Amino acid sequence: MSGTSLDGLDLAYCHLWEEGQNWKFSIEKTKEIGYGSKMRNRLKNAIHLTDEAHRQLHDEYGVWLGEQVKSFLKEAHLEVDFVASHGHTSHHRPEDGFTFQLGNGQLLADNCGKKVVCDFRTKDVSLGGQGAPLVPIGDSLLFHQYDFCLNLGGISNISLEKDGKRIAYDIGMANMPLNFVTEKIGLAYDENGNLARSGSQNSELLNQLNALEYYQLPHPKSTGYEWFSEKVVPLIEDTKASHRDLLHTLIHHNCEQIAKEVHQHATGKFQEILVTGGGALNAFFIEVLQEKLGPKIKVTTPSRTLIAYKEALVFALMGVLRVQDKTNVLSSVTGSSEDSCSGIIFYPQH
Repeated sequence: MSGTSLDGLDLAYCHLWEEGQNWKFSIEKTKEIGYGSKMRNRLKNAIHLTDEAHRQLHDEYGVWLGEQVKSFLKEAHLEVDFVASHGHTSHHRPEDGFTFQLGNGQLLADNCGKKVVCDFRTKDVSLGGQGAPLVPIGDSLLFHQYDFCLNLGGISNISLEKDGKRIAYDIGMANMPLNFVTEKIGLAYDENGNLARSGSQNSELLNQLNALEYYQLPHPKSTGYEWFSEKVVPLIEDTKASHRDLLHTLIHHNCEQIAKEVHQHATGKFQEILVTGGGALNAFFIEVLQEKLGPKIKVTTPSRTLIAYKEALVFALMGVLRVQDKTNVLSSVTGSSEDSCSGIIFYPQH
């Protein structure tokens, strides 16, 4: 799994099995491979490449993924049934019928020597869906005991059961704007939100962010780096606020938008929200979120392993469902014309 926060490649060796009507899982081994600045910049700027250069990156990244998988399996002495790969999203324009995940599946299979299931988004987009978020199938099958599942990656997305159906959508931002700000001062991220905590609110920027049109759109909806760079970056760059004040304001903005969406679906009884993704490790983010949600909705953060590797785990589950020819993408989530069994299978050719 490689997400919009661009911090690196997440590898998770998972066991998945069915007990009665329920799926169970264990995450046995994990590894994060951080991106060097060259790789991070290539992935981040892939959206601007020519077709030829983009195709070359797709192939090179597929080879690199295969090599990382191979060495992970070798150093941990692991045997696997197959590899499920999300790849890295370079383009996501479902309104134009287009989404693209870098990491050529055939080259990945050839270089790790294993069967590979990948390209989980394209089919849903071809059926008129958003191709995102995909993790809600995992929320439904693996984490159904929680009222809400919130992921704080580069962007924030939420998933819940409503009227007997799973719904989910991208709320807006999480770490993407925070990392954009910390990068300018030479930091990979704001440890525990300490810088943000020491800042104060810039109400002009907060109001501009809260007024963004995306937040008024009905779900299903999804967003990505294009929206962030076009609509949000200019607002951040136009303000004279300090880095600390920017981070403080951005977290308050994120939490206000998340709380607004959660309250819209809340029952008024005591409920619980499971928070995963890198933002769950940001103590200030979680404190502000709990404060905005109020006492009736309890914010729960699980183990560090699950926080960091939940998405990788769910793509493993999606791979299992694809191999079993079962539904792994829900139309109630993406807005497509039908549920689908998505993903392309590649076999090593040598």
